[in-house]
Amino acid sequence: MSNSSNKYRLLVVNPNANPAVTKQVQESTDSVLGSDWHALAINPAQSPFSIQSQYDRELAEPSAIEILRSNPDYDAYVMACFDDIAVNAGRQFLDSPIINPVDASIAMARLVASRFSIVTTVEAMVPGIRTHIKRLRACEECTVRAAGIGVAEAAAATDEILDTLYYTVEQACSSDGAEAIILGSGGLTGMAGLVSERFGIPVIDSVEAAVLLATALKGCLPNYSRISTRS
Repeated sequence: MSNSSNKYRLLVVNPNANPAVTKQVQESTDSVLGSDWHALAINPAQSPFSIQSQYDRELAEPSAIEILRSNPDYDAYVMACFDDIAVNAGRQFLDSPIINPVDASIAMARLVASRFSIVTTVEAMVPGIRTHIKRLRACEECTVRAAGIGVAEAAAATDEILDTLYYTVEQACSSDGAEAIILGSGGLTGMAGLVSERFGIPVIDSVEAAVLLATALKGCLPNYSRISTRS
């Protein structure tokens, strides 16, 4: 453990500059974190307000990497964006596990459903998510749908936003045969319980999945380092 309070420390990085999303990420993280962990969610000051395109991603990644470099002493890290922003770079210099929501949530969905769907925010995110689905060899079991709401809008969680989200989930279930749903955006964190209650199926909050996997990995591999986990 890396601090005097005898708690492990988790750093959760929201790579966009929207403090409302960061607040949601902190609340979601705290809701699933074990009592032996303390988490801090932060975001860069200089970054796109939302990451909704490849261009946004390219602008956001250097700031996210700099946050990781400036905070080398945490016990685990999560990038709170449905992408692998800064993850591969971070694994080159961090001596603690770093997890992204894509890998974590798809791994969990595979445990509870033979077919599942990722519901994200805007259509521009879909090609990048499909690239990750292909990378994880999940094309036969996973579909992706965009609700047509921006990340900043999603964070507001108004009744109108929720209705749009519910409609998209219903389409994923009825048209794609989804038996479980992944909420594929940091802006959608904290909404899984509402969606699951409405549809009666497993709904995975991708940020919470990454938090749980990162902390579990630290527990399984207490001596993890970038040297010991690479040939």
